[in-house]
Amino acid sequence: MVSVGQVSSDVKRQYDSGRRKAQAELVRRAVIDAAKDLLLTDGYARSTVPRVAQACGVSPESVYKRFPGKPALVRAVVEQALAGGGEVAAEARSDALPAGDLAALLRGWSELAAEVAPLVSPILLLVQKAAGQDDGLADLARELDDDRRSRMTANAGRLAAAGHLRRGMSVQRAADVLWTYSSPELFDLLVIRSGWKVEQYAAFVVDGLTAHFNPGDGDALVQR
Repeated sequence: MVSVGQVSSDVKRQYDSGRRKAQAELVRRAVIDAAKDLLLTDGYARSTVPRVAQACGVSPESVYKRFPGKPALVRAVVEQALAGGGEVAAEARSDALPAGDLAALLRGWSELAAEVAPLVSPILLLVQKAAGQDDGLADLARELDDDRRSRMTANAGRLAAAGHLRRGMSVQRAADVLWTYSSPELFDLLVIRSGWKVEQYAAFVVDGLTAHFNPGDGDALVQR
């Protein structure tokens, strides 16, 4: 028979374990937020692990315990930005969009771009600019590039499977189009450097994608 004392002890251990996990997650988020702020204000070279640790009130060892080096910390910043601002990650919300309704799909993608691009594009541009300073960061820049290319190729496959590609357009060409419209460089040119509002940027994205992918009469997919 299990005693009342044993049950109480088990409950306390579970509570303590849950509290430790919650506290660890709070520290992790604080480290990522501090790293993001330093990267955007001071650049990559000056955003050292000790400075990140100091900014969020933990030791450098605590940061290294969670992130083995600065490139790993930058990746975490990027991943957090890519998740967007909703309770459900932006990628999951993108996957849940109805592929059969082209207008709704492209509108949904443009809305997600308007949500995510302001968060992630400045970091991606910083990574590209600073890649020559750090071999690990150069590797990260290539990985992030490859990740976005893979994601856009998967999205192009969804368009193809639903019959939304114009005659003669391959999945690879469709992926190139999506790759371009989702690029941090486009956000930089229109919003950061030209002063467009994010809503105007989103409208530009949906208009451009619609022009490329709306089949029209007798213009269905024939090439994969």
